[in-house]
Amino acid sequence: MEFRRLRPEPGVVQLGPLLATLELGHRAPAERPYTVANFVASVDGHATFGGRSGRLGDDGDRAMFHTLREHVDTVLAGTNTMRAERYGRIMVDEQARERRVEKGLTPEPLACMVTGSGDLPTDIPLMNEAGARVIVFTTAEVDLSGVAAQVEVQRLDPGELTLTTVLRRLRAEHGVRSLLCEGGPTLFGALTREGVVDELFLTVAPKLSGGGRGPTISSGPELPEPALLGLEWVLERKGSLFLRYGVDEQGGRGC
Repeated sequence: MEFRRLRPEPGVVQLGPLLATLELGHRAPAERPYTVANFVASVDGHATFGGRSGRLGDDGDRAMFHTLREHVDTVLAGTNTMRAERYGRIMVDEQARERRVEKGLTPEPLACMVTGSGDLPTDIPLMNEAGARVIVFTTAEVDLSGVAAQVEVQRLDPGELTLTTVLRRLRAEHGVRSLLCEGGPTLFGALTREGVVDELFLTVAPKLSGGGRGPTISSGPELPEPALLGLEWVLERKGSLFLRYGVDEQGGRGC
């Protein structure tokens, strides 16, 4: 799929080859995965319309969503997001799975959830797909009755259940070098407060939500100081802007 690149060098780019140059896993620090987040938002700042993000995006946003998945070891999403968006298998396309294997990755990313309550969306298609691999970090008992997916549950003490701990466990015990956060806003806000986000991919959709209760891309307590971002690229397609930012809380470039 073609996109018009506005920055840094104007021109026309193919999304697949462009994202293939990211080499996210090679950027991983020793103690945790290199962590990127991907969101879509309306021009007036909402991350959902009618309770879901899908109505804000278009085919370009969906291509960004699926192609980013092709280049990471793990996809992290909140239980409410997985439930609302009815998550299915992370990598559906067989050719995409083959390309991952050629790059030395597993055929599809590991799906990751973090829950203090243990309330999992066991009815979503992802949890009923025999080929899906899922890891759950929780402090509670988890009921996996009737679940067909390959689910690993890691129980943590309540004081251990931070996203920093989760990322460290994924790196040390599962060899995860790159992780993609797909929301929701509460999860992304927590990752940001713990200072473990390296990049943000943000699609600005040419749409207005007109109010409502839809959240922004992050929620929860604000940071002590705004985190500075470095603009890496700007792409455009059908009026949508695709922004890639490096995150650096110290004021420099994040990537």
